[in-house]
Amino acid sequence: MIGRRAVSAGALALLAACSTGRPEPVPVAPADPPAGMQYLYGSGEAAALSTQVWQVLTAYVAAAVKARPKDSVVLAAGAALDAPRFVPCGDKPFAALFDVDETVMLNTGYEYDGARTGNGFDAAGWDAWEQTGEGAVGPVPGADRALGELRRLGVTVVFNTNRSAANVEATVRAIRAAGLGDAVHGETLFLSGDDAMGSRKDGRRATIAARYCVIAMAGDQLGDFSDLFNAGQPVPARRAATTQDAVAGLWGRGWFVLPNPVYGSALKGGFDDVFPLDKRWAGPAAREKN
Repeated sequence: MIGRRAVSAGALALLAACSTGRPEPVPVAPADPPAGMQYLYGSGEAAALSTQVWQVLTAYVAAAVKARPKDSVVLAAGAALDAPRFVPCGDKPFAALFDVDETVMLNTGYEYDGARTGNGFDAAGWDAWEQTGEGAVGPVPGADRALGELRRLGVTVVFNTNRSAANVEATVRAIRAAGLGDAVHGETLFLSGDDAMGSRKDGRRATIAARYCVIAMAGDQLGDFSDLFNAGQPVPARRAATTQDAVAGLWGRGWFVLPNPVYGSALKGGFDDVFPLDKRWAGPAAREKN
């Protein structure tokens, strides 16, 4: 699945070994889960943050239902991040649109296996998880209650995920097992393979927005809101795109982001990307050496 996982240190070592002809090292499992997994799957802070997002989203949707907005929160074809336009609502029924993995559902069992073995992401392993992992998933804290409340408000809950259309029945079971309700493929569940755009979601979003007035979207990756965020910009430019005036007002007001420090499009960038030259500092020991 494109963009699902940052390359692990073990995977990098394997690649290096293959390129030099040396024997491939066996991945070594860490003594403890990686820091990102400790945070997302174990910490009270992550649970509180997710619950906070879902409570804000639910309140926003309740207000939007009463106000009956003119436009949805899905960007229209031809829109740009610095000049956004949105799909009109007309008299279409309300919906809220959600990514699945690490947005409404935690893949705790899959991440346990990765932490225990030290193996990085591989497509075959993820496919096996999609098919058989329904017993080891759970809701993102607050998601199950929020989705139930949205349905009580008369808002249709729609899932748009990069899980494979070939595994649709297993994904439906996993969503149900996580306490997130039922999903119907092609109606309230859209998957990679439903169109010719692969992991890009704009085509599926357009299909959904043609049927519904989408009044809220949530995801853990920027591509859950628009493929324009993944157009190959340098890391600093991609970050800046989220805070420009035309987009900044959408966060918490139609677009809602869930934390995910474990994998995905956020986990990239070298020192020059992450630490601008004018924001660097060295401790006393480093200064003494110079």
